[in-house]
Amino acid sequence: MTDVMSRATRRHRPLVLLSAAMAVLAVVTAVGLLADPRVLTGAPIWLKPFKFSVSFVLYGATLAWMLAQLPRRSRVGEWAGSVVVATALIEMAVIVGQVLRGTTSHYNETSPLNAALWQVMGAAVMVLFVAHVVVAVTLLVRRAGDRATRWAMGFGLGLSALGMLVAVPMTQPGQASADAGITGAHSVGVPDGGPGLPVVGWSTTGGDLRIGHFVGLHAMQALPILAFFLRRYLGRWLDEADRVRLLAVAGTGYGVLTLLLTWQALRGQPLLRPDLTTLAALAALVAATALAVTAVVASRRRRPELALAA
Repeated sequence: MTDVMSRATRRHRPLVLLSAAMAVLAVVTAVGLLADPRVLTGAPIWLKPFKFSVSFVLYGATLAWMLAQLPRRSRVGEWAGSVVVATALIEMAVIVGQVLRGTTSHYNETSPLNAALWQVMGAAVMVLFVAHVVVAVTLLVRRAGDRATRWAMGFGLGLSALGMLVAVPMTQPGQASADAGITGAHSVGVPDGGPGLPVVGWSTTGGDLRIGHFVGLHAMQALPILAFFLRRYLGRWLDEADRVRLLAVAGTGYGVLTLLLTWQALRGQPLLRPDLTTLAALAALVAATALAVTAVVASRRRRPELALAA
């Protein structure tokens, strides 16, 4: 692990520094959660910068680790990583700045300044998305890591991009709030700021588009972790081809789950109160994934028998 972090620092120091800075900010905003009683749109005013700072800790560290898997340095990948750092800092500056002003950052066009800051955030997110895709393509073209790790990173970055895209409906005209100057919303069917799950704040009375967004974004951590466990604990039983097949199954299922959660939210359903249609779709996904995993394992068991027969 020390060697990996050392290589990540050499490959992309700005991403490592971003993660460190966001870790410090997470501590500061956690103090704000405890010390500042103010509430904004139904949540503690420091909750949004806390969640975003933690998210950027994970995002920056994961990208740095991925770039460290390259067999040699890539100027394009490093340039894209630097763009990610710049856009992340812009986004966090706006979020924290708006909290200090006592107002919201997202969807806020209640004044010329608020509208300009929201437009800056929107532009930064679009640039970050492009840089994210460039990093993904670089890792695949340069054949970073072993085959299974490469599949895990490819699926993870692709599904993270999907997670970014499923957030687009939050900004569509149909999501406009009844409040003047508010041009988007997380919730569907209910106003933002209503009852929500602890910490994450996802609506418990209506749909919430942040759920699919969250799940999709964190595929870039989940799938490489799965690849690590498959290699560490099942590496003697599963060869690399088997691990790749299992990662493909997991990645496909993960992507469908992201879309299913977004579909559920768009229909105005709370996460913990799905209707029969949603439950049926989830059951079909679980069954299909289990069947695919079984097929991979069964093919693994047949191969030694075939080898002996030959």
